Amino acid sequence: MRRKINNNYLKRSKQLLAILALGVSIIFAGCKKEQSASNAAIVTTVTGVNLSSPPLPAKSDALLAIQVYNNHFYNQYGTYGPSFKAYYWKDDSHTGRMDFWTQQEAIEMLIDAYNINPSTDLKNKISYLYNGVRDGYGLLWTSNKFNDDIVWGSLMCVRAYKITNDGGMLTMAKNNFDMMYSRAWDTTVLGGGLWWTTDKTSKNTCVNAPAVICAMLLYQATGDATYKTKAKLIMDWIVSRLYTASTGEVKGAIIPNGTITEGALSYTQGTFIGACDLLRADYPTVDYLGMGSNAMNYAKSSLCITSGGILKDENGNADTQGMKSIFARWACQFVFHTGTVSTYGAWLDFNGSQAWSIRNSQGLMWNTWGTRTSDTQVLNAFQTTCGVSMVNNIYDYR
Repeated sequence: MRRKINNNYLKRSKQLLAILALGVSIIFAGCKKEQSASNAAIVTTVTGVNLSSPPLPAKSDALLAIQVYNNHFYNQYGTYGPSFKAYYWKDDSHTGRMDFWTQQEAIEMLIDAYNINPSTDLKNKISYLYNGVRDGYGLLWTSNKFNDDIVWGSLMCVRAYKITNDGGMLTMAKNNFDMMYSRAWDTTVLGGGLWWTTDKTSKNTCVNAPAVICAMLLYQATGDATYKTKAKLIMDWIVSRLYTASTGEVKGAIIPNGTITEGALSYTQGTFIGACDLLRADYPTVDYLGMGSNAMNYAKSSLCITSGGILKDENGNADTQGMKSIFARWACQFVFHTGTVSTYGAWLDFNGSQAWSIRNSQGLMWNTWGTRTSDTQVLNAFQTTCGVSMVNNIYDYR
């Protein structure tokens, strides 16, 4: 999760008014990923798309979506011991591998797809991509100053372990989570919370919420209750500092003087929802179901183009373009585990249907779900995870 996003406003008021008069426009607001003094809206217009009610993609379509993605971006580039190694290209022109954190999220998308349509091919690809992470970045990622990167990588490893039972994946997840926690958890500033980077300038939801998920999955995988304790400590801090009970919004970042510097984003809202889901059974006296539902309600009403509609683009730069894939993962699992399909299923289904309906002639889906995916632009591998994640994860609860 990288560098600063320039604040800008793409103002098109006259064009928007004209299109709105014709009844064929929707406004998309993208958000900043990193903390800043304010959040600038990125406005895009949408034309030429029927937003009424596109057909729901079938489970076989979900499998096709990951196969198309892999055909475009998966690169197996050599042997790794008795196995193989691979990575995802960063874009459709194959100009290099995805960066560290987006690579982890693309592999998580593959894990989602395997869980919906298990196959030897997808399972092997998960292992080969994991080998590619080991090959490209080593076993311990201390040189990466972004604590959230470490969490995303650890989370990928522990989720992959649940599929492959490869002990190396679990060890890699444990060692990197432990390293991250030891350098990032700090009670002397703001009463707790994980620092976003080793520079210690802000404490962000993008490291804290996925760390709760990762710690709970490590607890489930190892039986080591210290991970469960850490998950609860982190979550208590998030709730006290970044969660707004009156609205369900999860703020994105806070700096040492207590100033909130970022609002809600789909991936931080989604990982908070996922954290609530995983904590429910082990801490039944805390109303994590209520908190998760509150956060879901906020996403449905405030993180969409229109209330209950399509999730916003968040198209600010290459770092923000895949955030909806993370939201889809944890929101759909929450709905499945909590039996709230009647409340949220139709809305999530609509997002899956809409994403599937805008695929281009090659079958790729970009993150701007109100506009048909371009056949001529070079598409990056992160922005095209969103639709794949959405059409697969709706089958968590279907």
